[in-house]
Amino acid sequence: MTSQPSTRPLLVELFTEELPPKALQRLGQSFAESLRASLAQHHLLAEGCTVRPLATPRRLAAVFDAVMGQAPEQHFTEKLMPVKVGLTTEREMTPALLKKLQAKGLENLSVDDLIIESDGKQDVLYARGVAAGESLPAGLQKALEQAIAQLPIPKVMRYQLADGVTSVRFVRPAHGLVALWGEEVVPVAALGLKAGRHTEGHRFMSEGTLDITSAESYELQLLEQGKVMAGFETRRADILQQLHKQAQTLGATIGEGAEVDALLDEVTALVEHPTVYVGEFDPQFLRVPPECLILTMRLNQKYFPLFEPNTGKLTHRFLIVSNMRVADPSHIIEGNQRVVRPRLADAQFFFETDRAMRLEDRVPQLAASVYHNKLGSVRQRVERIRRIAAHIATQLGADADRADRAALLAKADLNSSMVGEFPELQGIMGAYYAEADGEAADVVEAIRQQYRIRLDAPVTEASRTCAVLFMAERLEVLMGIWGIGLVPTGERDPYGLRRAALGLISAWEQLAAGGLLALNDHDTLRLEELLAFTAGTFEDGTLAEGTAEAVANFIYERYRNQLAAHDRNVVDAVLVLQPPLHQVLGRIQACADFARRPEAESLAAANKRITNLLKKADSDLGEADPSLYAEAAESALAARIAELAPVAQQQFEAGDFSGALATLAGTRSAVDAFFNDVMIMVDDPAVRRNRLALLNQLHRSMNQVADLSRLAQ
Repeated sequence: MTSQPSTRPLLVELFTEELPPKALQRLGQSFAESLRASLAQHHLLAEGCTVRPLATPRRLAAVFDAVMGQAPEQHFTEKLMPVKVGLTTEREMTPALLKKLQAKGLENLSVDDLIIESDGKQDVLYARGVAAGESLPAGLQKALEQAIAQLPIPKVMRYQLADGVTSVRFVRPAHGLVALWGEEVVPVAALGLKAGRHTEGHRFMSEGTLDITSAESYELQLLEQGKVMAGFETRRADILQQLHKQAQTLGATIGEGAEVDALLDEVTALVEHPTVYVGEFDPQFLRVPPECLILTMRLNQKYFPLFEPNTGKLTHRFLIVSNMRVADPSHIIEGNQRVVRPRLADAQFFFETDRAMRLEDRVPQLAASVYHNKLGSVRQRVERIRRIAAHIATQLGADADRADRAALLAKADLNSSMVGEFPELQGIMGAYYAEADGEAADVVEAIRQQYRIRLDAPVTEASRTCAVLFMAERLEVLMGIWGIGLVPTGERDPYGLRRAALGLISAWEQLAAGGLLALNDHDTLRLEELLAFTAGTFEDGTLAEGTAEAVANFIYERYRNQLAAHDRNVVDAVLVLQPPLHQVLGRIQACADFARRPEAESLAAANKRITNLLKKADSDLGEADPSLYAEAAESALAARIAELAPVAQQQFEAGDFSGALATLAGTRSAVDAFFNDVMIMVDDPAVRRNRLALLNQLHRSMNQVADLSRLAQ
């Protein structure tokens, strides 16, 4: 390559057949980042060089703004081998050293060019010098090969090249490679293609094959001559702006949320020259539940349904993101309207057909649906959930009959036509069918909400049935799936047990937020009891031994991860006791308050010392005998415990965890004096046992809220 300016923009483009739309954005970012990392490793990027990842349905590209044609000279130090291996007694190179130098491309060096240094164990030969910097063609060739190899390809294709013999593997067949440094072609090759400056524009709107003048002109040429908007983010922003403008003109909105964002990403990956048009359907279809129509339009047709801005009610209009801009779009609009009509008609047919059978009458059919071959049918699962739901409802003071009814009907829509077509609507359709059958409002809502990831609003009297079914469903899946050995590993969690655990935790939090569980309620909905009850709903021998304990540990561990914003020592101090889940946040706050007190450090250290002493003691120490107190500090500590422990106990039982810890902080001076003045592990076994019993009494009182020894640094 000719030596012109020291730096120029660099363009690399792979032109392919249609790339998988859901992976396009990630592929484009990975391609650009891999190129950047490799070129930087070869010192070919100027300081401050930036890269723009570009991706369209038929290309992956990257544009760098400052790349060198030749990397600067690089100083190097190469450790070779011990002197005794590399040199003879006459200080001549051994065959081993000669082979090493040749392998490293340093065969031109002589003995005088080598340096001898000690590595602390022996004398070692080093080669030091200045190497010529990597050339851009060589460095880009390596970078391109690395970028292609590292692409996060969802499914690799193998295809044959034009020679009829060679085959290569890539995400889709590649048909063109562009590599320009400024205006010059960089002579690199990949996937059987040699780099040039020719690329293709839009399939129908382009002027034909494009000759890219330079790396700088690439995006503008693609847009003006090729009618292709190259940047994924640029194209996405343009589509969103057009969508909002059209929706606003119609007095509507496209909605918001993850589903809208995902659809926007997908259509961005499907079009090169986006243009938004308005379509509509027969308003009679609005009699079908809106979720069915919305899912049909978004999932099957990639349309954006329109909603009334104030009510969020679905309208009979939708927006089409077309890949063509034409003067008269009527044929595009009419064609899309013709396509969507049968889809909506299918949804209407499924809904009306399903309505012909009561939801309750579908329940027996669940016996023919296998939930898991080790756990039986879906009907058997429903019966387990019913028992768990009734048990939870009884503890919460909820209507057990309503909870049972909700559990009975919860899975009945799984064999409906609508859910068969759109599995995403399970629960939602069940709620519509239950409402049409005249079921109670709380039963309907429980069916609708059962598949939510978490409860995110305080549970009230009106939503108790919903919370009961939500918890029962997750308890059953956690115990059942874990109990047959399908434990989450690494990133694999096919049955969503992590999600189920976090959902359960949210239920306890929202029950507390709604006032249905108070901090002074120590016995209602205890996790270990619920897990044991749930285990009893499975046939004997189904679940592995120790499943309930393992699931409890799993849930508390998930809670620990969720509490990362809090002090880790405080969280561990609370969770090691595995307290009632609705008390966790209150105990953490109390423990954090205690940790800031001046007495905390001393008492935490003392608590840790007591814990270690008690580990060596008998398990049943009994109560301390005052007649065996031989030191004033013993009597003083016993008196202080007798004074403060009952008060702290009352505060703990009342849910005043901060008050209980603050009260026990008053033992500090007596505890300090005891450890300063009293020898605990004396020879007299009776005195030693008595002193340990006194410390055990203090330990029990201090560690009801949290294990304070965990606060010791």
